[in-house]
Amino acid sequence: MSKDSNEPAGLSAHASPGTDALSAAAALPGLFAEESRVRAFAAVALGAGDAVQVAGTAGLSAKEAAGALRRLREHGVVTSGGDGRLVVAHDRFRELARTARPAAQASGTSGAPGGDRDGMILRTFVKDGRLVRLPARWTRKKVVLRHIAEQTFAPGVEYPERTVDGKLRAWCEDGEVDHVTLRRHLVDFGHLRRSGGSYWHPSEPARAGTA
Repeated sequence: MSKDSNEPAGLSAHASPGTDALSAAAALPGLFAEESRVRAFAAVALGAGDAVQVAGTAGLSAKEAAGALRRLREHGVVTSGGDGRLVVAHDRFRELARTARPAAQASGTSGAPGGDRDGMILRTFVKDGRLVRLPARWTRKKVVLRHIAEQTFAPGVEYPERTVDGKLRAWCEDGEVDHVTLRRHLVDFGHLRRSGGSYWHPSEPARAGTA
């Protein structure tokens, strides 16, 4: 396992906007480079509400779970809800996405695979972490669905249907597409796989047929 001392310093959930938020966004890959933190984060996303439950769900020792949660809290991506249970800080991710987007545009890149063309598509159909509508054109729809899947689901982690629906509802607020339609498109395009009542995001989506 990598040592915390070898990583870029994280920022708390109270970091000021601007440069601090950009630094926090840049630090996220280093945060999730450690497997125990990925597993702990996934456990919280699946409903583990305290360190004991995280350790059990993620298959970590108590010490590993405590260390992973400490780092996740320092970066502001996991916090405590009103009832004191651990929750994913979705607002924090939206804040970092909003801050990073103008910087990516200013540098002439989209921040998404495929370069500026994909960035222009995403800026048209995704606003402030919300899906405005799905493109009619198949190639553009692929870009948008890939972006939503990569931003929402960790590869290989199984999610129950209620968790998937909750995550997708956040994308669909005030938009033209409901979460059930979005989930169906993600499955059809290979960005979500389904077995029984569980879903997972594969590392390499299956090639969808042409429309």
